[in-house]
Amino acid sequence: MTDTRIAMVDDHGLFRESLGRLLDSTREFRVVARCATGAEALDALSRIEADIVLLDYDLGDETALPLLTEIRRRWSSLRILMVTAGLSDENTLRVMEAGASGVFLKHSNPDRLLSAIRKVTSGEVWLDDGSFRSLLAGKRNRSEMLGRAQPLTPRQSDVLRGILDGLANKEIAWKLKTSETSIKAVIQELFQKAGVRTRSQLVRIAIEKHSADWLKTEPGH
Repeated sequence: MTDTRIAMVDDHGLFRESLGRLLDSTREFRVVARCATGAEALDALSRIEADIVLLDYDLGDETALPLLTEIRRRWSSLRILMVTAGLSDENTLRVMEAGASGVFLKHSNPDRLLSAIRKVTSGEVWLDDGSFRSLLAGKRNRSEMLGRAQPLTPRQSDVLRGILDGLANKEIAWKLKTSETSIKAVIQELFQKAGVRTRSQLVRIAIEKHSADWLKTEPGH
């Protein structure tokens, strides 16, 4: 099994060192770059091969948003997980719209970081409860209104929430007391409404474009 190659970009040397030791101590992860600035990161990524970038938002006197945008422009298949002390609602929205695959808060359990890296490298999105709420708040604070969006049925909404929770089809079926075949049919309906073909694309579209309607919290949820 090939190691997951990780590039770290963080201006705090002690954090880079401690996180690097943690990742290198596992059999599945290998740190291939440790960078303190955006310039160092772009130079390193042009010379080495990486699968995922762990990117802090605050890099000294600059933010990581321009770097995130540039990485996505040059290496569109490279996954980016924001690993940061905290983000405002608006900045959470900005980094996700710019192409990040998730936000991980530094004060969280390190074991959860390993799970986040696995999820993001497999093509999924990682958002803990706090980041998810922050993302929704940032979206609501935007002045532009959504265009004509097809509303979800209650069953479609329940299945989408199961997908966002990382549940497999069988787990969603058990939770909703229905068959796995029925869940697959609903997922195809969601794909059609979102104009996508995969679960990861569905999650991204739901978060980026439909948080104000598809993902709003209903009474009792």
